[in-house]
Amino acid sequence: MVYATSWAVTIYFAYQRTWKPFNPILGETYEMANHLGINFISEQVSHHPPMSCGHAENEHFTYDVTSKLRTKFLGNSLDVYPVGRTRVTLKRTGEVLDLVPPPTKVNNLIFGRTWLDSPGEMVMSNLTTGDKVVLYFHPCGWFGAGRYEVDGYVYNKDEEPKILITGKWNNSLSYQPCDIEGEPLPGTELKEVWKVTEMPENDKFQYTYFAHKLNSFDTAPRGLLPSDSRLRPDRSALELGDLNKAGVEKTRMEEKQRAEKRQRESLKQEFTPRWFRLTGDVTSTPWGDMEVYEYNGKYAEHRSRIEASPSEADIDSKSQAFKPWQFESEI
Repeated sequence: MVYATSWAVTIYFAYQRTWKPFNPILGETYEMANHLGINFISEQVSHHPPMSCGHAENEHFTYDVTSKLRTKFLGNSLDVYPVGRTRVTLKRTGEVLDLVPPPTKVNNLIFGRTWLDSPGEMVMSNLTTGDKVVLYFHPCGWFGAGRYEVDGYVYNKDEEPKILITGKWNNSLSYQPCDIEGEPLPGTELKEVWKVTEMPENDKFQYTYFAHKLNSFDTAPRGLLPSDSRLRPDRSALELGDLNKAGVEKTRMEEKQRAEKRQRESLKQEFTPRWFRLTGDVTSTPWGDMEVYEYNGKYAEHRSRIEASPSEADIDSKSQAFKPWQFESEI
């Protein structure tokens, strides 16, 4: 549970980067094949409301997420509520872990220096054994007091604390066995379980090394899907520093997305994701209910077919045009 929780905390380091993200186009995908033994596919499955799904797998686990955000505008700030479901299944034991992250607050959205905070509880539950972790993200106080700090406990199924966890979400996380009162056991010491890696110096995009890998075609699989985010012309233009072209391409894609929607509606046809399916299940979160999508298994079949076909696999990925318009034609 300590390792799973530290994995969940690692993403918050990137919250210090406050640049506006790209809005995914309906049907847009991102894939990474055999990265350190892990295969990953994600897809934008809904535009209104915006929803994304992801599936990752290796020999040890599967990871499934349906992501949807609910927001509340408060003048110069924005509250963001993670209405979604994140689950990890451990293959060796069959245990299922369920993650409920804390909400996030975007401060100084219009005036002042924009910064993010995530005050509240992160809960990682083992749905199989009944164990859970409750980790409290401290709110930032006056003059930055308490900012980044997290602490909490691993509880057994009887809700007795067994391990304390403490650290800062922008730096490191440590753990230590504790007694029933939550105090460290005599003869034990804090052990570091996660520490942030070095950042590239003077990076103009404030990317981590891993973020650069995600954008790189060096990590793209053979036979890359034409709907992949790496191929977005606005992203490519921005990376090259051409802000004017990036804006033009962004507008062009959004207009084409609206035209595609009108065409579907005129034919009374529904958009259907390729790599995920709507289950009919509804998951409850502290901020509302949400319909759940699940991975349909077709991406693994697609990847096997690509690897078995040299003509498809050897296509130059960089030369492809970005094409998430799945209603228009088959991939």
